[in-house]
Amino acid sequence: MLSLYDAARSRRRCAIGAIDRLVLWNIDLTLLDVGRVSRDAYAEAFRRVTGRPLASLPQLAGRSDSEIFLEALALNDVPFAENESAERELLARYFWELEEAFAARINQIATTGRLMPGAKQAVVAAAGLPGVVQSVLTGTIRPNAIYKLRAFDLDSFLDPQIGGYGDDAYPRGSLLLMSRSKAAEKYRTSIDADSTVYVADTCRDIEAAGIGGARCIAVATGRDTAAELQEAGADVVLADLSDTDQVIAAIDRLTRVPAGR
Repeated sequence: MLSLYDAARSRRRCAIGAIDRLVLWNIDLTLLDVGRVSRDAYAEAFRRVTGRPLASLPQLAGRSDSEIFLEALALNDVPFAENESAERELLARYFWELEEAFAARINQIATTGRLMPGAKQAVVAAAGLPGVVQSVLTGTIRPNAIYKLRAFDLDSFLDPQIGGYGDDAYPRGSLLLMSRSKAAEKYRTSIDADSTVYVADTCRDIEAAGIGGARCIAVATGRDTAAELQEAGADVVLADLSDTDQVIAAIDRLTRVPAGR
């Protein structure tokens, strides 16, 4: 049975020709902002797992849900798990509660959240580039990432099966490498650093792109300024995604496959 993404892709006839380029999008503050729902879900999941209120919330930008939870334990004076096995069990419980808390607020995602300027137009336009497949590389756990994308009708343009998520026990740079590998396997192709681009909004994301072997388009729609993103080594820095032609030109240039490869 086809996934929702694959069925939609088939209907749009976007799969003409071989897949040879990968576009990965960060979600929060790159494509959309659902901070209110996320914060409420974090607080509820934290309370259910630890029995304590979430009095102090860590910095969220560029961090995975697992990093946020573990730092929240320290900030709120909650004892850490005694060993690695206990930590994995605690994280698993937290992820389950986080998904439940987010699902309970699913109707609030679109009403209290917002798309970032030009985000949907950019994703739709990138889906029409020859040879491109798109997914996400995000710190959000997979179920909640899909809830977010679906709330704003972005899910049919992105293949969730090849993405990297916050419930994967790997740094984001490693997840990028894994996404390339999954895309190559699923689409029976070769995708390398010269044909992969990560669109994101933090300096940590730029670092992940460098580790994972990808070009990076950084948008100054999060906490990091354009100057900071430039200094961190982004290939292209944009104020936001509102100029669709500019975004698509950057993606096309950075992922253009050399002739004869």
